[in-house]
Amino acid sequence: MVSRIAALLLSGVALLQVQAQTVPVTDLVGTWSSKSNSTLTGDGFYDPVNEKLIEPKHTGISYSFTADGFYESAYYRAIANPQKPRCPKGIMQWQHGSFEKLANGSLVLKPIKDDGRQLYSDPCQYKSSVYTRYNATEKFKQYQVSVDRYHKIQRLDLYQADGAPLMPMYLAYSPPKMLPTTTLHSLVTATPAAGKVKRGFAPQEVLFKRTDGNVRADQWWWFGVLMTAGGGVMYWFF
Repeated sequence: MVSRIAALLLSGVALLQVQAQTVPVTDLVGTWSSKSNSTLTGDGFYDPVNEKLIEPKHTGISYSFTADGFYESAYYRAIANPQKPRCPKGIMQWQHGSFEKLANGSLVLKPIKDDGRQLYSDPCQYKSSVYTRYNATEKFKQYQVSVDRYHKIQRLDLYQADGAPLMPMYLAYSPPKMLPTTTLHSLVTATPAAGKVKRGFAPQEVLFKRTDGNVRADQWWWFGVLMTAGGGVMYWFF
């Protein structure tokens, strides 16, 4: 009787270990982009040398995956305000790191915490766009790769943890178009020397706001967000 219970316990432990194991991924490999095919991962979206997020022509999302477990994501969202047309909001987010596919088919994306970046614009709330670190682990309940019936190209559907789908994405590049998968920015904790800018900020903390000398650039950023928000809606309906 004791040996039978022990055997059952051992089989239960083995089952849990199998469920926790990661599964090799091949069908995800490549760079995927939403319908506009304007937002893409890589150096065309984020410039780590000059600390700059580059605004695409259209809103959208993009994910890239490698066969050895690395990923990169790029988001550009513009939110129009019908009640206050002069107050559109814009958000750009970029992350990269490693990912796992679990035995139950779910995906877990773990970003390099010091590398993620976000640019947030709300002209009626802030005088300047706010540039911060960004760090958010993503979990997808499941995904599906298929050939789109209309476009006749490979399509990726990601389903969030609650089962809600993201907008479909289509294969844009294979092999994927990505920045280096290693850490791009090391968090500085030492006291900076005189005359140098301190770079040691915690995740989500403001890295910098656009200076007074860049007010005109900010105005063009907000104008671009407004036009993109309107153009994005027109794009999907026409």
